[in-house]
Amino acid sequence: MKLLRYGVAGQEKPGVLDAQGRVRDLSTWIVDVGAQALLPESLSRLRDIDIESLPLVPGLPQKDLRLGPCVGRVGKFICIGLNYSDHAAESGMPVPPEPVVFSKWTSAMVGPDDAVEIPRGSVKTDWEVELGVVIGKGGRYIDEADALSHVAGYCVINDVSEREYQLDRSGTWDKGKGCDTFGPTGPWLVTADEVPDPHALKMWLEVDGKRYQNGSTATMVFRVPFLVSYLSRFMSLQPGDVISTGTPPGVGLGQKPPVYLRPGQTMHLGIEGLGTQTQITVQA
Repeated sequence: MKLLRYGVAGQEKPGVLDAQGRVRDLSTWIVDVGAQALLPESLSRLRDIDIESLPLVPGLPQKDLRLGPCVGRVGKFICIGLNYSDHAAESGMPVPPEPVVFSKWTSAMVGPDDAVEIPRGSVKTDWEVELGVVIGKGGRYIDEADALSHVAGYCVINDVSEREYQLDRSGTWDKGKGCDTFGPTGPWLVTADEVPDPHALKMWLEVDGKRYQNGSTATMVFRVPFLVSYLSRFMSLQPGDVISTGTPPGVGLGQKPPVYLRPGQTMHLGIEGLGTQTQITVQA
């Protein structure tokens, strides 16, 4: 299934994509694409629905029908840094012996095609296409061998980052990662049963038609089962939590000379089988 949230920002309704690429309304079955709906038993019930019998939502998704973040009421937005060895190299940093963990604030989440704001005073706003992992079954001290059973599905995330805030000022990475609009998520959550191998997905990102990132989840340093297990040592993972798993090379910071976003540009990105995003940058 491809679960999604559609409508006006802050008032999104739950939906599902049908075989023709149209949105069907799920609001008689679930309140939101959030924690309760993502539990294994809930997803099992949703799979039994005849999607074609659901009410058709007017408009085409990502054209004249806005999509919101594909997960609602997210408790934690957890990110992994330097999880592709070639990206670590272009950033001038060693591959870490353990995952680098930081947070994006949930207020950074926006729809896949919403505008991305360049923060006031920013000089180094950058892009990062990433695989998002959405937790469906919570837990602590999850065994790596069982970790994928805790995953509800996968999605596209643009981990927008302000490098000066992140790297050139004292403190943690968080201040450069969690600005408003810095977490476009979606267009849909593709349930795990439709993603046979999350480590074999092509991923790419373009700015104004120029391709900067062209990679694959195959080159992750720490893979999804390990990440889920590892994070559960330090926090309880809960249904609806989102994990952004790192980016391949080609970010603006790694260009020679570096290239950063400015208002009026267009980012276009996607992951094989999970959909695409398009954002225009605007001044905050």
